[in-house]
Amino acid sequence: MASTDITSDRKRPDRTAAGPVDRKPDDLAGLEAGLDALEAVQIRRTPVGEILLRKVLPPVVAVALVLVVWELLVRAQVTETYKLPPPSAVWDSAREMWLQGTLLDVVWTSVSRGLLGFLLAVAIGTPLGLLVARVKLVRAAIGPILSGLQSLPSVAWVAPAVIWLGLNDQMMFAVILLGAVPSIANGLVSGVDQVPPLFLRAGRTLGATGLRGTWHIVLPAALPGYLAGLKQGWAFSWRSLMAAEIIASSPELGLGLGQLLENGRSNFDMPGIFLSILLILFVGIAIDLLIFSPLERWVLRSRGLLVKN
Repeated sequence: MASTDITSDRKRPDRTAAGPVDRKPDDLAGLEAGLDALEAVQIRRTPVGEILLRKVLPPVVAVALVLVVWELLVRAQVTETYKLPPPSAVWDSAREMWLQGTLLDVVWTSVSRGLLGFLLAVAIGTPLGLLVARVKLVRAAIGPILSGLQSLPSVAWVAPAVIWLGLNDQMMFAVILLGAVPSIANGLVSGVDQVPPLFLRAGRTLGATGLRGTWHIVLPAALPGYLAGLKQGWAFSWRSLMAAEIIASSPELGLGLGQLLENGRSNFDMPGIFLSILLILFVGIAIDLLIFSPLERWVLRSRGLLVKN
């Protein structure tokens, strides 16, 4: 028994001696506090003035420079005026349409078609992308077709869509779907492929299998790639719609931006052509700034990757 007590005393730390053993809990606490400080992301809301200075002023200055160069080229008479009209002529064309009350109607006709077609493409492309990403047989059969469809110019679908469906909105939506669905599906497939296998194993361990695992594990982890696919899908939707409106213009379809551009070409109206191009560009930039940029910032902020915004 005596030897046992001695051994036990040797193994027991000396509480009276001032050594490293007494300071070990404090050291661990300091280490944990340091690690917590490293992991903490200092999120700072950017003031409105700084946002205007960093994000609004640069594009405004760029647009102003483009207008100045444009005006200088016109004044230098690098080409005939009917080929390169001055910015004032384009402004007069926009002002005339505004006074007639047709400018917003033309823009809304195309925007409403594009957004509705894009939402339909999301509803079809999302489950299709999940199916291709999660089922090997489906990926082997459909994956190459989706990649081929994504590289196929959407304007190629206008002619068969007109023959199949006629000159109506259904034809427009068919062209949008054929252009946007492959991009959305491929974006989701790429996002799912980049999900760490550890996440999937952890989800299965916690009982997240099947649809539950897809909803709670796969989709949140694949969100960056999926968002990139959505952004590209919108670009394809908008481009497909413009191609369909330019080629398949008809009074029954109403006047959209594509028809406005085609009417300018038919009437040799260069100010109208430039106005159509600027409006198409403006809508694309506005959708990106109002919808996709906030979504991207939210995704980055939720993952601790956006520190200053």
